[in-house]
Amino acid sequence: MTLVLVPHPRGQEYLADVPGVETLVYDATRSLPEGAEEAEVLVPPFLATGEAVALARRLPKLQLVQLLTAGADAWVGNLPEGVALSDGKGAHSAATAEWVVAVLLAVYREIPGFVRAQERGEWTQHPTEGLAGKRVLVVGAGDVGDHVVRRLEPFEVSTTLVGRRARDGVHAIGEVHELLPQHDACVLIVPLTDETRGLVDAGFLAAMPDGALLVNGARGPVVDTDALLAELQGGRLRAALDVTDPEPLPAGHPLWEAPNLLITPHVGGSVPAALSRAFTVAAEQIGYFARGEQPPNLVRGSY
Repeated sequence: MTLVLVPHPRGQEYLADVPGVETLVYDATRSLPEGAEEAEVLVPPFLATGEAVALARRLPKLQLVQLLTAGADAWVGNLPEGVALSDGKGAHSAATAEWVVAVLLAVYREIPGFVRAQERGEWTQHPTEGLAGKRVLVVGAGDVGDHVVRRLEPFEVSTTLVGRRARDGVHAIGEVHELLPQHDACVLIVPLTDETRGLVDAGFLAAMPDGALLVNGARGPVVDTDALLAELQGGRLRAALDVTDPEPLPAGHPLWEAPNLLITPHVGGSVPAALSRAFTVAAEQIGYFARGEQPPNLVRGSY
């Protein structure tokens, strides 16, 4: 029988029917419950903190960490030798893709400006841009990227996918600087890795055409904040960010006052069904582990 530590009673519900699995609820901020040292699988809280990462080193029999999120950057390289890592890929793709469409529409139809005019009691009627006919470069050709493309198709948007390597229908990341000038917007949906940290630097931004829109639904450090600020303050580019560097964005940070910028507080995947979707994916992955198979969402390591 495989013992799985889960951070929420809902986890017990979703894992109850997985053969060969028993669960134990824990609180990462408190002492572990009796018997936790026997756990082979750890499911961290939805947005895990450093306390949860440290917990993995206190479990002598741990073989797998199963995340509830797609982002695994806090865990890669921080687990004991021999402990595998599986992410929650697929759980939040729909919600994140909705956020991308929402901010594209908000920026092009100038919704934030109209909201501010409403608060002032001003009738500021004027034409706006539309989303139809736009050319959008989607950097990140995984599950979320596919969802973004599918949701943009009904808006008559032309999309181009970029991944780490070239394949059918996907350009390699090495081509991105050549592709950027041909697109009105660039959507970032990539994991944070050594390769993607600082990917969007001054050179990347300079390759974007005047008036282009950068949408970051990935992780804050994928974008060089100072380089983006320079482009925003100069009025050449626009941006919509669900993630920032630093994060949470502190009061007084220049990004708060930057022109042509829409900020949301890392809520792309935060919808009522997020937890149930995450535990559904986790249950599937843990089921593979309990059968002695590698979870399809394995990030690194083996057991």
